[in-house]
Amino acid sequence: MEILKNVILALHIIGVAALLGGVLYQMGSSRRGAPRVLPAMMHGAWTMLATGLLLVGLQYPIGNEPNNIKISVKLAVLIAIIIIVFVNRKKEQVASWVLPSVGLLTVVNILLATVWK
Repeated sequence: MEILKNVILALHIIGVAALLGGVLYQMGSSRRGAPRVLPAMMHGAWTMLATGLLLVGLQYPIGNEPNNIKISVKLAVLIAIIIIVFVNRKKEQVASWVLPSVGLLTVVNILLATVWK
């Protein structure tokens, strides 16, 4: 069970990397054209959601009670990210607030995961 949890956690981290990496890449896109939402950002957000739900679900069989308030806050932040990315995914150029907002919300989610015990 521990190996499965660690594999899912690794996939969760890969999702975070895809989302945040896409944001950082596009924020520096002045030489690459108009900033936009990359498919990797959408896939990263969905990966984070799926693996996050699996990680929470895996806590119950081993007798751990997850912090449901923390999980709810993280889920709300992730849903905000998914909505922003989903709405802007097909635009050739996104508004100037989109990428910084997604990046900030992603960093907030990382901080919630690591700082809030």
